Amino acid sequence: MGANNGKQYGSEGKGSSSISSDVSSSTDHTPTKAQKNVATSEDSDLSMRTLSTPSPALICPPALPGFQNGRGSSTSSSSITGETVALVHSPPPPRLTHPLIRLASRPPKEQASVDRLPDHCLVHVFSFLPTNQLCRCARVCRRWYNLAWDPRLWRTIRLAGDTVHVDRALKVLTRRLCQDTPNVCLMLETVVVSGCRRLTDRGLYTIAQCCPELRCLEVSGCYNISNEAVFHVVSLCPNLEHLDVSGCSKVTCISLTREASIKLSPLHGKQISIRYLDMTDCFVLEDEGLHTIAAHCTQLTHLYLRRCVRLTDEGLRYLMLYCAAIKELSVSDCRCVSDFGLREIAKLESRLRYLSIAHCSRVTDVGIRYVAKYCGKLRYLNARGCEGLTDHGVEDLAKHCPKLKSLDLGKCPLVSDTGLECLALNCFNLKRLSLKSCESITGQGLQIVAANCFDLQMLNVQDCDVSVEALRFVKRHCRRCAIEHTNPAFF
Repeated sequence: MGANNGKQYGSEGKGSSSISSDVSSSTDHTPTKAQKNVATSEDSDLSMRTLSTPSPALICPPALPGFQNGRGSSTSSSSITGETVALVHSPPPPRLTHPLIRLASRPPKEQASVDRLPDHCLVHVFSFLPTNQLCRCARVCRRWYNLAWDPRLWRTIRLAGDTVHVDRALKVLTRRLCQDTPNVCLMLETVVVSGCRRLTDRGLYTIAQCCPELRCLEVSGCYNISNEAVFHVVSLCPNLEHLDVSGCSKVTCISLTREASIKLSPLHGKQISIRYLDMTDCFVLEDEGLHTIAAHCTQLTHLYLRRCVRLTDEGLRYLMLYCAAIKELSVSDCRCVSDFGLREIAKLESRLRYLSIAHCSRVTDVGIRYVAKYCGKLRYLNARGCEGLTDHGVEDLAKHCPKLKSLDLGKCPLVSDTGLECLALNCFNLKRLSLKSCESITGQGLQIVAANCFDLQMLNVQDCDVSVEALRFVKRHCRRCAIEHTNPAFF
């Protein structure tokens, strides 16, 4: 062995005596002159080591006599002729001069490219991740753990899926977010757990107790939650403005708990600050429940009551008594709503911008006339399936609501080209028009619409008797218009 080999074999360092056992060597062999030269070369190499040099590791053979449970024996010796084996524990040993102790130097560890990013860049990247992915990032390393739990990333919690144990997840997350501010998550403002069918009242109680600054809660499709849990949330989260309980069939009302109503009455007069409320598919909601909602949620601006089949005109009367600021209202598929209900809705006057009365079969031209006359700033109207609507109702709508941008008249068999002509001559800003299954519509009416409404972007004429020439005329005059049709000859 030469001097180069001597640099590959060496010991850990100087000034330490923590080797688990003395170096065991074969006493039957006397060091030769070449071995002494190697040892001298090793000593000179060790003298050049610095504190920044990585410590070498001593490799142990797989079947070493006298080695048990990671410990060496001072009485055992290697059976391999001319080879010495030593077991080293931390801290590193002093000098080992045997020529056959192998030095295994670690290659320099390369830093991953993502680790070169500064903290603020990583936090920005993490801000685009959903909650479950953010939790996984927190398990990568200590740096990512600290960055993943940055309070700025936890203004929103989003969970989804039937397999998620939502109650437990919310408990763990809120407990972690409450470390800096015990028992309170001051940064959390939005919780979205839509479609998590395993969510129960226990999860909502956790949110109510730990998130006083909550502003948005979406629990659509979570049919296991009840009125009491929702009452606790709105009572303990005074800043809640957005609430989506669509598909929660057990929810029949939105109100304060009795204790909160008594305690907080001097503070905000028993009012709830909710502005956006979606109770779609809350089948058990009745007029009395809507009365309670209106009395407590007087600041409502967006209210969606789709398929609340038990609501009647009386419930809408209660609503207009308390909620005069409503801008968007949907009572689609509320088949008990009639022209009397639309007369109550018309009391919103110019504040109303969006109205959906789809499949309200009791609505006729009379109710549409009330809305058109008093709600002149209406932008969106969905009257699909209102079979009592005729050209007279469309004419009133066109003359009094010239800023109309979206209109759905699908399945209104009494609407014809006459109504379309009046609509085209008054509503120049119309962008979306649906005439699906309007049997009285022809290509002539469509050509009048296309010649006057240049900004038309969507036209639905499925199941209408419209010629290919009329469709091509529409396409020439409204180039950005997407036409939905059932004519196989037009493409």
